[in-house]
Amino acid sequence: MKQINRHGILPVLITILAAFLTPLALEARHIIGGDITYECLGNGPGNSRNYRFKMKVYRDCLGGGAEFDNPAQFAIYRGTYNVNVRDTIFSVLKPMISRLIPDTPNCALNIPNVCVEQATYTFTINLAVRNQSYYIVYQRCCRNESITNILNPGDVGATYMIEITPDAQMLCNDSPTFDNFPPIIICNNFPIEFDHGATDPEGDQLVYSFCTPFAGGGNITQGNALFSCEGAVPTPPCAPPFDNVPFNVPTYTPGNPMGGNPQININSTTGFISGTPNMLGQFVVGICVQEFRNGLLLSTVKREFQFNVADCSPTVIADIDEDSIAGPGRYVLVSCGSNAVTFINQSVQEQYITNFEWRFNIPGAPYSNSDDWNPTVVFPDTGFYTGTLYLNPGDICGDTAFISVNIYPKIEANFNYAYDTCVAGPVEFTDLSTGEGVINKWNWTFGVPGGTSDVQNPDYLYGIPGNHPVRLRVTDENRCSDDTLQLINWFPAPPLIIIEPSSYLGCAPGVITFKNLSTPIDSTYDIQWDFGDGNQVSGVISPTHTYTEEGVYDVSVEITSPIGCFISDLYPSLIRVEPSPTADFTFDPDTLLSNLNNSVKFIDLSSDANRWNWQFDRFATSTQQNPVFTFPDTGLMKVRLIVTHPKGCKDSLTRYLDFRPEIRWFMPNAFTPNGDGVNDGFFGKGFLEGSTNFNMSVWNRWGEKVFETNDPTEDWNGRQMNTGGLSPAGVYVYVVTFTGPRKEQMEFKGFATLIR
Repeated sequence: MKQINRHGILPVLITILAAFLTPLALEARHIIGGDITYECLGNGPGNSRNYRFKMKVYRDCLGGGAEFDNPAQFAIYRGTYNVNVRDTIFSVLKPMISRLIPDTPNCALNIPNVCVEQATYTFTINLAVRNQSYYIVYQRCCRNESITNILNPGDVGATYMIEITPDAQMLCNDSPTFDNFPPIIICNNFPIEFDHGATDPEGDQLVYSFCTPFAGGGNITQGNALFSCEGAVPTPPCAPPFDNVPFNVPTYTPGNPMGGNPQININSTTGFISGTPNMLGQFVVGICVQEFRNGLLLSTVKREFQFNVADCSPTVIADIDEDSIAGPGRYVLVSCGSNAVTFINQSVQEQYITNFEWRFNIPGAPYSNSDDWNPTVVFPDTGFYTGTLYLNPGDICGDTAFISVNIYPKIEANFNYAYDTCVAGPVEFTDLSTGEGVINKWNWTFGVPGGTSDVQNPDYLYGIPGNHPVRLRVTDENRCSDDTLQLINWFPAPPLIIIEPSSYLGCAPGVITFKNLSTPIDSTYDIQWDFGDGNQVSGVISPTHTYTEEGVYDVSVEITSPIGCFISDLYPSLIRVEPSPTADFTFDPDTLLSNLNNSVKFIDLSSDANRWNWQFDRFATSTQQNPVFTFPDTGLMKVRLIVTHPKGCKDSLTRYLDFRPEIRWFMPNAFTPNGDGVNDGFFGKGFLEGSTNFNMSVWNRWGEKVFETNDPTEDWNGRQMNTGGLSPAGVYVYVVTFTGPRKEQMEFKGFATLIR
């Protein structure tokens, strides 16, 4: 046995065994949790303390992984969490191993077969009191590959660590220890209620939270790297800081390790875990308990464990139709104004309920019923009563519902209202509700979107007329409520007639849309419009009218509500319509326009105009009355004339001129290829702009092709294909074809006389 005394650490009676780890313990897969706690046993030699440490490690004993470490190797570091030195390493032999039995009801269905073993390592050590923290560390890899909420769980190990702070050393503090291990199996979609509280020997304040477990080690199982920080057996365990396990965000986080919505919660004061899991799987969960004394943080114990959420089905659950729930299995019903209460039994699974009993504590006349599944109980007076629903009483598959009944006096909602029927203004509502309980809440809905109030006697101004259903719901201090509905016939006349436009100046014909901005009005109001030109219209809120003649016009509006309220207004000289010109023109020439005939004279035929604006497609403009313009391109050309009346009104006319691309081609009838530079080649001349697919071929009298080209500028020089022997004098046939600019097929045939 080797004794170690470094940096003030007294000899430890623990065997170092890292070099002798056997291959059988290289892959401790299926670790599912653990934690380390400590107990200060009192003073040691000098300024030191004796400590007893206890580490619990949990494994899945059905997964086929390795056994617990025997020995398990620990390391002690001191310093800060990020900067520290190792004081010693040591091994702990022979853990105490026990099997944890899943606490599941025998009457539940689909319970999976889960086996969990717990190994407890206990060791004592003496530590000098320092102004630095000690960190006791154990690391091991790996976890179940089927874990749901972290990434690559089969490659992620675990670090279990406890810190002894300088304050904890000085006070010879004991860390808190958890009272219970969480349930091994949880049923999906059924409430979990588990006390994960801890006990502290000194009675210090404890604060609980979900926190992030530490990772440790990796998946290397061979060679020297096995014992490195990335190996399955870090030897010695590596120093802080430690990596956190990689949660599969955003679905899972340290604060919401089981996902789901709403999430599982932990009470920070009691450590009570509650909620309803709604996602199947295996989940790594970290629980931290912080220990405070007089506001000073002394220790943090971090436990991690694996929740197994299975699709099991408890068969017997006591449940009733309640108004509220006071806690697990505790139901509250409220009856307002009636002493007779019918209880609706919603218990499941009914086929497994062999007997049941209702009991209510009624003074002088206790109530009991074992026959009626949904009984009606008449209570003697207002007040508070308790009762119980027993399912399969005395049976392991039984369940109990605890019932509280509050009988309160009757409450009755009522109100009246008042408003001026013809002048648009707010409606005044007055609450007339009654009840023995003090009414403290009013909820008004005024029958229009967004129209609500919680004032006892509100005023409300409607934005639209109509038959508005108004509902009042009142609630008293006992949470009893009642509501009533009344129909408000609100059809006042608008206080002011407002129309658009407020003025109009335009050209004939004037097409005007009048907007009636008066409020309140709708289609049930009788609305009369007089446009001042002899035309009237009724029943239209916002009409459109066309003024065909120039002039100045008055407009009047009359509005009568469905209940006879009347208002009118006159808008003198509201509309002013000016005369308009008429645009017209012709052009010369008006036919056979082409790239060779592209100069056009435009002749104005407009009436009542004194200004002209010509737009010649994209090329140019002119303000002359009768301009001449030469178009620089072929195709369809847009010509627009805008004319202006002396009073400013305008009119326009657009015409399109088609300029055809003109093709001209001429072929000679003879040539003399004698090299004198005059008429030595045979080819055509002309205008082929825009043409394609040109081809010229020449044939002798025996039908042999002697020349061919696709280039209109290339001539025939009298030789065979322009490079062979001389062709004899005589008459030859030529054929010229091409496609015109507008896809017309052109062909020229004739005779060519070769003279030598």
